[in-house]
Amino acid sequence: MHVGIVAQRGNDRAASLAADIGSALDAVVSYDGETATALGTEGLVPTEMTDCDLVVSIGGDGTFLYTARSVGATPIMGVNLGEVGFLNATPPTEAVDAVVETVAALRAGEATYREMTQVQATAKRVDLPPALNEVTVIGRQRGHGNGLDVEVRVDGSLYSDTHADGVIVATPTGSSAYNLSEDGPLLHPNAGGFVITEMCADGSMPSLVVDETETISVRVSGAETAYAIADGRTRATVDPPAALTLERAAEPVRIAGPELDFFAALGKLE
Repeated sequence: MHVGIVAQRGNDRAASLAADIGSALDAVVSYDGETATALGTEGLVPTEMTDCDLVVSIGGDGTFLYTARSVGATPIMGVNLGEVGFLNATPPTEAVDAVVETVAALRAGEATYREMTQVQATAKRVDLPPALNEVTVIGRQRGHGNGLDVEVRVDGSLYSDTHADGVIVATPTGSSAYNLSEDGPLLHPNAGGFVITEMCADGSMPSLVVDETETISVRVSGAETAYAIADGRTRATVDPPAALTLERAAEPVRIAGPELDFFAALGKLE
């Protein structure tokens, strides 16, 4: 059994908890580079997290998203040190016991997983990883006199043709992130589908929820430069006029450990 641990960068509490979890496990334990440096255990690195049987992410949702980009099909277990915790189900006070129990279930072949859909954006000369939260297509700068012309189609049918700051295509997981800040709707994690939300559009359409099997196309024009951004982190330059295709990614993110209490996390938004 091989367990990887990723702690939030610059967070002493996360690093300390990573050490506690590692010490408690009857398994091979590896840390990502930043965590290993914080703990003085560089000798255990390098290790590809894709080679692990389980990866534990300790921090907020941002740390979880960072970890998800590097694990492939390896299941992730999130320990929440953030404020809300839509992705991290385990509180720090229960983390050591919960990880030990999850590893034991994995070893016995009794572990269960939950799958979170990702969205994949593709276009000519655009190389983005799958996004667990959202893909945003946006102009060079937001605000009056900026933005770009955006045409959105769902399986070939026109949904919107407008001028806007941009458009968000979010998963149910990401509906509580950037989508929500742009007045998009929340989707329950079990709802499935994607939500399309325009950003400060002229005569904007209401947000639209579509089935996750449908193909969304976003065509941009009327601007010198545009960007496609996965999970607010990875950015690719788009040269208008250009068309992007957004579809369900081939691989979901697999979640191990305790069930997430979605409504408890919602209560922290108030």
